[in-house]
Amino acid sequence: MSEKAYLTVSSLTKYLKRKFDADPYLGKVYLTGEISNYRPRPNAHQYFSLKDEHAKINAIMFRSAFDKVKFKPEEGMKVLVVGRISLYEANGGYQIYIERMEPDGVGALYQAYEQLKKKLAQEGLFGVEKKFLPRFPRKIAVITSPSGAVIKDIMTTIRRRYPIAQIVLFPALVQGESAAADIVARIQQVEEIGNFDTLIIGRGGGSIEDLWPFNEEVVARAIFECQIPVISSVGHETDTTIADLVADVRAATPTAAAELAVPVLSDEILKIQQLRIRLLQNLQSRIKLKQQLVNKLISSYVFQQPGRLYEGYLQKN
Repeated sequence: MSEKAYLTVSSLTKYLKRKFDADPYLGKVYLTGEISNYRPRPNAHQYFSLKDEHAKINAIMFRSAFDKVKFKPEEGMKVLVVGRISLYEANGGYQIYIERMEPDGVGALYQAYEQLKKKLAQEGLFGVEKKFLPRFPRKIAVITSPSGAVIKDIMTTIRRRYPIAQIVLFPALVQGESAAADIVARIQQVEEIGNFDTLIIGRGGGSIEDLWPFNEEVVARAIFECQIPVISSVGHETDTTIADLVADVRAATPTAAAELAVPVLSDEILKIQQLRIRLLQNLQSRIKLKQQLVNKLISSYVFQQPGRLYEGYLQKN
């Protein structure tokens, strides 16, 4: 029997791993499957499986990649993933290292929107009693971009309708990865100052990606916890964000937000004048009635002939 060169398990595994890593077809794989064996691990790498009717593959998604996922993965959810196939030397099993993941058939952002909407609804953030807007606000805070049309529309409308109100702009990012944190910081700043009657949060229309900061949970909770009545005006009439749902009042457009925030001063002055006239007429009518009563009393025999009060007494004696 000729002498054979026996490989160690480690040597074979290293050889196979090199084969996996060198194969150009395995460097970037587009895969669809159903999530299985998923147990969420907060602030950590995620380990689970992808399967279909006939096979299963182990999967790992490092924290840096998983933090970019906009929706919440769930057991049994069908997903689309992009990743590389490699071999894990410790147990000799091959697996997919996922770089990107989104729901199969539904956009990731829409899925995230629906999941957060359901979560906050269950917590009661949408169903609580809303704060009333003050009828005659003195100071109005506006959180929006300083360069967009939103602040111009709001200022123009308020100055036309109710010029005695003071408008204070709190410039904020309204798009991009840093926007949500910036919006929350501006809400907190408005509350710290503490002498505002109304807060308007707004931006113009756009895609779901553009409007996404207003669908972030941190923004929703900041609006919910704000002690100042909040008007949300994000996007256009057909766009409804989580911020719109949790705010005290939702406006379809920035102009509509301004109209909800303030009355028309000239109309209010006219109402005051009409009330003044009604008050004077009412007082005059009451004075006239009282005067008639006084005249009637004065003309009675008690005042005209007071001696008659004693006639009956005198006759008895």
